[in-house]
Amino acid sequence: QVHLVESGGGLVQPGGSLRLSCAASGRILGMYNMGWYRQEPGKQRELVATITSSDSTNYADSVKGRFTISGDYTKNTVTLQMNSLKPEDTAVYYCNMDEVVAGRVWGQGTLVTVSS
Repeated sequence: QVHLVESGGGLVQPGGSLRLSCAASGRILGMYNMGWYRQEPGKQRELVATITSSDSTNYADSVKGRFTISGDYTKNTVTLQMNSLKPEDTAVYYCNMDEVVAGRVWGQGTLVTVSS
């Protein structure tokens, strides 16, 4: 099994920054995609950013220019640097990774609250 553990969520004022981290452990033969999603109460989970093993990135329009995703496929870790945070960024953030045997694996989620 593959397990993902996220860290770095919390409360931040509008305009502030947070850095989310996610690390994989367990039986890992190879990862080929990593990403971050978020979910607000009562809403569907939505894509925030993804990064492939060839460093190709994709961002939701709402976070372009503010968030930066980075991944280390040798250490199986992915981070999300979030700057200029807005109240509408408040959500539970989930990391995911696509592993060659386990398929898509999700973390447990970390809460980000942007409020004054």
